[in-house]
Amino acid sequence: MTQRPTSHDTPVEHPAGMPADPAPRSVPPPMLDSRTVLQGRSSVAIEHNGAVYRLQTTRQGKLILTK
Repeated sequence: MTQRPTSHDTPVEHPAGMPADPAPRSVPPPMLDSRTVLQGRSSVAIEHNGAVYRLQTTRQGKLILTK
């Protein structure tokens, strides 16, 4: 009896002939310093998908994002 190769026996290849990456690697998001974003202000407006959000600092030094 002849065994047929199964999908786990044969490596998956991309059309270009390169082996497929077993798991996509996540790229960390870019890091922005809040002082750079706020530029010395206590709040800034951010436009996103047609809506305006407000990023502000609190007296305790925390950040709040509101729509």
